Amino acid sequence: MSSTTSLLPQGSRHELPTDLPPQAGRAAAGIAIVLVAQLMIVLDATVVNVALPRIDADLAFGPASLSWVLNAYTLAFGGLLLLGGRLGDVLGRRRTFEVGLAVFTVASALGGLAQTPDQLVATRALQGVGAALAAPSVLALLTTSAPDEAARNRALALFGAVSSGGASIGLVLGGLLTDVGSWRWTLFINVPLGIAVLLLVGRFVDETARRPGRFDLVGAASATVGAVSLVWALIGAPEHGWGSARTIGGFVLGAALLLLLARTETRHPHPMVQPHLVRNRRRVGALAAMALVVGANLSMFFLVVQYAQTVLGFGPLMSGVAFLPFSLGIFAMSRVTPWLIGRVGPRAMVMTGTGALTLGYAWLSAAGADGTYLGTVFGPMVIAGLATGLVFMPITVTVLAGVEPEHAGAASGLLQTTQQLGSAIGVAVIVSVYAAGAVPGQLVPGLQAAFLTSAGFAAVALLVTAALLRAPAPQVVELVDEREPEAVAEAA
Repeated sequence: MSSTTSLLPQGSRHELPTDLPPQAGRAAAGIAIVLVAQLMIVLDATVVNVALPRIDADLAFGPASLSWVLNAYTLAFGGLLLLGGRLGDVLGRRRTFEVGLAVFTVASALGGLAQTPDQLVATRALQGVGAALAAPSVLALLTTSAPDEAARNRALALFGAVSSGGASIGLVLGGLLTDVGSWRWTLFINVPLGIAVLLLVGRFVDETARRPGRFDLVGAASATVGAVSLVWALIGAPEHGWGSARTIGGFVLGAALLLLLARTETRHPHPMVQPHLVRNRRRVGALAAMALVVGANLSMFFLVVQYAQTVLGFGPLMSGVAFLPFSLGIFAMSRVTPWLIGRVGPRAMVMTGTGALTLGYAWLSAAGADGTYLGTVFGPMVIAGLATGLVFMPITVTVLAGVEPEHAGAASGLLQTTQQLGSAIGVAVIVSVYAAGAVPGQLVPGLQAAFLTSAGFAAVALLVTAALLRAPAPQVVELVDEREPEAVAEAA
């Protein structure tokens, strides 16, 4: 798609329709149910963060292995997303969504019952598998469930709000559950929600058609193992070093497998990743901007949680509450982004948002040992929340623009794989930068460079957007008069 306006209802592009289309109530209920599942999936990337000290004390992980409570989920989720998107396209998106959510729900229950570190890490990985199966179908089901273009834009705005704000909501919820109950409830909370969604989704969400065709086994294996290898290398880089054999080996293996994927997808009659999806300049630019923005935000989460607890003296609950301005900013912006996109277009929105993010993280780099929440954290949080809410919806619209219905799951999987890889890259780079300037026993040294690196991520996203999200130049068609010269002269 080359025009933003084609995403909006025909006729008046400045007013919402006054008459609801048939089945609008059922469609709205279906969209809400699917968004609840998306919120569950996003929450689990951060909901256990503030509970890690309690988990360590209860199960005796040790400082080196405790990070795998987070990393096991990220590895499985990020590595299997493309496979999940392709399965949804071939087998039916609602069916794949239901299977993935069932796996996720069962794994959450088992994780809450874990008695050893190995059991908890294994169940977190299983949660990631379920999330990877369900997540690509979420976005595809949203776009196919909406009764008209206006509803589709509203659904995409809510998806962006849930996807970007869910991480900070996870911190609040995790802190609350840990403070008033136990860290185990950060996992048990998924069980009743998952069961409710599974019981209702069949009533309000229609199944999509199955797409016949051979399954691309080589592409599935190379994409999955390649993505896992890259994420694994990035996650371990701060601990083992960027020049270690482990890190370099992971990068080399991941790059080799992704090259194999590219070669396979251009030749396979039914590729898992459609080559045309990554040949579109605007789509590639939107994916790159998404990775950079998510990387900047997730690295900010990692550092601000520690700053709140170590310097400001907050407990688990208050550390989560500290992120409320971020979440509220995102949800507030999601109310106006469907209106904005028809007036200024995706490029202007993303450029404004990434520019604001750059300023917000530059402000946060002033955090010091004598900082206060209102003076140091609150302002940058508000800016980051509003800016992120401004960015996510137009990026999602740009990535999905022009995608055929039969490839919507693959495009969604590609978008969410980019988000996971972006978060892994962001955290790995920021932690490495922070570690280079850190002083043992002190948190503040190294923070300035780390937050400025987050600002750098946002600034690069701004440059990518300016360069690649330009509207295609209009085609100039030269009209050639094929009549004989004498006939032309006579007509003149």
